Amino acid sequence: MWEENPLIPQGGKKMKKKSKKYTEALSKLEKGKLYSLEEAVKLVKETSVSKFDGTVEIAVRLNLDTKKNDQQLRGAIVLPHGTGKTKKVLVLAKGEAAKAAESAGADFVGDVDMITKIEKENWFEFDVIIATPEMMPLLGKLGKILGPKGLMPNPKTGTVTMDTKKAVEDVKKGRVEYRTDSYANVHAIVGKVSFTNEKLMDNINAFMDVIIKSKPQAAKGVYLKNVSLASTMGPGVKVDLTSFDK
Repeated sequence: MWEENPLIPQGGKKMKKKSKKYTEALSKLEKGKLYSLEEAVKLVKETSVSKFDGTVEIAVRLNLDTKKNDQQLRGAIVLPHGTGKTKKVLVLAKGEAAKAAESAGADFVGDVDMITKIEKENWFEFDVIIATPEMMPLLGKLGKILGPKGLMPNPKTGTVTMDTKKAVEDVKKGRVEYRTDSYANVHAIVGKVSFTNEKLMDNINAFMDVIIKSKPQAAKGVYLKNVSLASTMGPGVKVDLTSFDK
């Protein structure tokens, strides 16, 4: 049921009883209704129940068979207004690429020393790893550690590159990565509850534009199935797909 927050796994263990605030927030939504993007953004802000400045996330259900390699999506986009969150960046590079990363504002820069630190000290005081191609064979041995955490650099997301300066700047500006899960869902942060409606809409439209343009050639039938927005701990608000017609 998409009125539930689609970003919180359903099923399995018995769900905790909904809080009074959540129930009140849910009552503002009309069951089964699809809202225009403008209405949905307004409602996501109104139904935010967290005491802090909640994150706004988007969940997109696609009509893809992710068991097939040619129907999987993975990439990254720099949102027009960022995510509202500052990410710590680790760059694994040598020479000029390392110097460029430092000048661009990378939080940590190194090569074998940093890889060893992760391996030996279980060090994870960063949100993103950017690496030059020459570092990837060395980093490969940490695949079982970094992979499950979503930290393994990948050329498709721009995190394996010689242009470390641009990569660091993109992350700092508000780049978000996306990929389809096994159920063909794509999730991403699109801003904060404190953002203006206009900024949230700009970010959402930019994200959806990339997803729509990235439709695999092998995909058949209707591509977009569902789009929902939700704030941290808030209920999901279903968006009318015609909001993204060009």
